[in-house]
Amino acid sequence: MTGFVKIAIDDIYSDSNWTTIINKYWLLAERVSDPRVQGWFLFDTPIPTLIMVLIYLGFVLVVGPMWMANRKPFKIKGVLVSYNAAQVLLSSYMFYEHLMSGWWADYSISCQPVDYSNSDKARRMLHLCWVYYFSKLSEFADTAFFVLRKKKSQITWLHLYHHSLTPFEAWMLVKFIAGGHGTFSNIVNNLVHVIMYGYYMLAAMGPQYQKYLWWKKHLTTMQLAQFFMVLFHSISALVYDCGYPKLIASGLILHSSIFILLFMNFYMHAYKPEKPKQRVDSCNNNTNGFVPNGHIKTIGHANGVRQQDLNGEIGAKTDNDKDLLQSANGKATEIIGEIDNRYPKQNGFANGHIPVKEKLQ
Repeated sequence: MTGFVKIAIDDIYSDSNWTTIINKYWLLAERVSDPRVQGWFLFDTPIPTLIMVLIYLGFVLVVGPMWMANRKPFKIKGVLVSYNAAQVLLSSYMFYEHLMSGWWADYSISCQPVDYSNSDKARRMLHLCWVYYFSKLSEFADTAFFVLRKKKSQITWLHLYHHSLTPFEAWMLVKFIAGGHGTFSNIVNNLVHVIMYGYYMLAAMGPQYQKYLWWKKHLTTMQLAQFFMVLFHSISALVYDCGYPKLIASGLILHSSIFILLFMNFYMHAYKPEKPKQRVDSCNNNTNGFVPNGHIKTIGHANGVRQQDLNGEIGAKTDNDKDLLQSANGKATEIIGEIDNRYPKQNGFANGHIPVKEKLQ
């Protein structure tokens, strides 16, 4: 590793241009890549994946919102139900294939190397990783639907980070490590997605299905548990040496730790308990329209003019409004005096309360 770092530093300070240096390191990467994927669509270089992610971000952050600015939200109920149903089926298929390709019996939970052979199971896992990559590209539609429906609040930093990063992770999975220890995160993710897209499908079917969606909070808890499982499972690849790349295991640890922090932050903000409403004594929150000392407390109409505070400063936008408000204030003062005469005060109240049925004339 030290020698590799020294070579990298020497290259930076060499006379070679950056194109030459990048080509050199790409040739080194090609040496350790999986020879079985040579010539596969989109896997010669990561540039097509990078371009697709940039197009995705450009649409959801700039082009889409500008295009929708003066348009009404699209009503795409049928599209949403079909899309989420398709994702449930795809995730179910990938979950099953992960089991059949190794995790059902052959793979070790503590540490599992990558099988680069051409055996049926190894090729089956390689093909599965390829399908997994394209499934991550298909999930760009999640955000596109938010834009078309003007659900801006749903496009969070967590959402964008997840959908921008996972295509690169899946690309590296196919190119370098198609199988082994790292695919544990895939199988857990598939299981969570079966449940998650099932939830979204029910939500898209209409308000009559809302009563079946009480478990939204538990769905977020499940997503958090997923990353804790990946974290501890990735740590085991550092403890036990089976030949699985420790650099990749370290990357999975970092990745899952970041997602744990992001999901915990989302959880605390989305499901924080509401503060209980403060109870106010009935004497200080009299709903009859009166408060102690005979003053009127109401936001209503006095002689047809709206009063916000009959005992406070009168504000008006025009001279006519001021005249009307002053007249109303005078009338209110007369009413208050009449109330004081008819109901002698005791401790600030007329016998403690003013009859509700008494109307102001």
